[in-house]
Amino acid sequence: MNFNEIQVGQRASVTKTITEADVILFAGVSLDVNPAHMNESYAETTFFKKRIAHGMLSAGLISAVLGTKLPGEGTVYLSQELNFTAPVYFGDTITAAAEVEQLIPEKKRIILNTVCTNQDGKEVIHGKATVSHK
Repeated sequence: MNFNEIQVGQRASVTKTITEADVILFAGVSLDVNPAHMNESYAETTFFKKRIAHGMLSAGLISAVLGTKLPGEGTVYLSQELNFTAPVYFGDTITAAAEVEQLIPEKKRIILNTVCTNQDGKEVIHGKATVSHK
């Protein structure tokens, strides 16, 4: 998709079920081995009462939307505001969505509203992304 094909209000999403394997792999890549993610006994002592996925794992799904769907190939991430509003548990199915809010033609930049929701429609992340696109 070229910049001039993108319109305000355009929307795209991806959906993924978060597994224990995803969390373990993300911990290995990110080096974030916080026991809230890795240790069931520890997690039971937290206000979540069970292990949670890394917030940035779910946020990474926003990157998948931007890089593969909207605006897609050729997108360069410039910034991302993230607000984590609810935990993501193993087995949750997360839908990450982006909607074009503003186009800045002179710089070929796009500002998008971003949101992740779980299988119950509960918001787990919201924010804004700024990208550059060809």
